[in-house]
Amino acid sequence: MSQNHHQSEIEKLRRAMEKELSTGRYTHTLGVAYTAAALAMAHAEDMEKAMIAGLLHDCAKSMHGSELVAICEKARLNMTAVERSNPTALLHAKAGAYLAERKYGVTDGDILNAIRYHTTGRPDMSRLEKMVYIADYIEPGRKQNRDLSLIRRLAYQDLDSTMEKILADTLAYLRTTDGQVDDMTNRTYQYYKR
Repeated sequence: MSQNHHQSEIEKLRRAMEKELSTGRYTHTLGVAYTAAALAMAHAEDMEKAMIAGLLHDCAKSMHGSELVAICEKARLNMTAVERSNPTALLHAKAGAYLAERKYGVTDGDILNAIRYHTTGRPDMSRLEKMVYIADYIEPGRKQNRDLSLIRRLAYQDLDSTMEKILADTLAYLRTTDGQVDDMTNRTYQYYKR
């Protein structure tokens, strides 16, 4: 596929997301897309794939919880009780992968998985999956975390150590807020824990 074809495809997706998402969510999406591309540069991976996955990672986020459940049912995707009780947080990734394929024409399995697992991660992720997961956490608009500057530096050096750090922080945060922890997040942390 030519460079120009990729650029026009990326531009088309960018415009679609601008229409689809709230201003804040769109700004976040651009941050993730460009951060994922920068990580791809640093780790000698495919920048275009990283951009596409970053642009589409939250393509289902503006949907209502009931719509997300309906998409997942239609796609015959398994849903846990935790996912059903917290669809906006947890099902937007699964539904997003489905929409990326059906609505936006993405056929690359690695890109679809990067969208599908950007919230919980999973054991033994591909490099693209890790880069999108990490980009979602470290993009320039994110400000909440005390370890963020350390994590941002680490991301350009070692993807697995960065995964471990983010997962540890995420689980610690969920425990303090009494947020329900998705089993997949736990399993991913156990996998990346050194």
